[in-house]
Amino acid sequence: MKVVLYGATGKVGSIILKELVDRGHMVIAAARTPEKVQKLRNVTAVQDNLSDPKKTASIVKDADAVISACGPPPDDTNQLVGATDCLMRGIEEAGGPRLIVVGGAGSLFVAPGVMLRDSGHVPKEWIPIIDAHIEAFRKLKQSGIDWTYFSPAAFFEPGERTGKFRLGKDDLITDAQGNSRISFADYAIALVDELENAQHRRGRFTIGY
Repeated sequence: MKVVLYGATGKVGSIILKELVDRGHMVIAAARTPEKVQKLRNVTAVQDNLSDPKKTASIVKDADAVISACGPPPDDTNQLVGATDCLMRGIEEAGGPRLIVVGGAGSLFVAPGVMLRDSGHVPKEWIPIIDAHIEAFRKLKQSGIDWTYFSPAAFFEPGERTGKFRLGKDDLITDAQGNSRISFADYAIALVDELENAQHRRGRFTIGY
């Protein structure tokens, strides 16, 4: 497939980029600083800071799918909401390639009606980025585009590529000890699996060990 990847230079985006390339996809890596994109085969780097929907539309118009692994600066987490809005508008203008979003875990449920955000187990300094992800997710659900929102586990971190994980929908996945975690590499496997074999169109799913 021809895939546009936003956030290709980030911690998660760079792992997704490698997974896409290793599985034979052609990638347009869109980044604020395209010179930082990894020099890999079948990768073309372009500049886009997701501030102009018309520019975004021109980048995604011939793609089979778009993946957003955008991460806002810690001191301005609301940039994520604006970037998501620009991306949705650009996709609409381009005629609607599919969008898969690297989401947040804070809106996953840990008990009936109780989100992880409100569980009392989340450090207060995480709340601004969690709230930005929740608002971006809300905007996606109200949009008319073909979207998928992929929430990671509570702890989303570097680690080995095992290929062994569990998938779910709206509830936080935990192991027998109550831990919720996933490596960037295993998350990337599941994301590209979803790209290649869509199971969650206009919906959310999640992952954990």
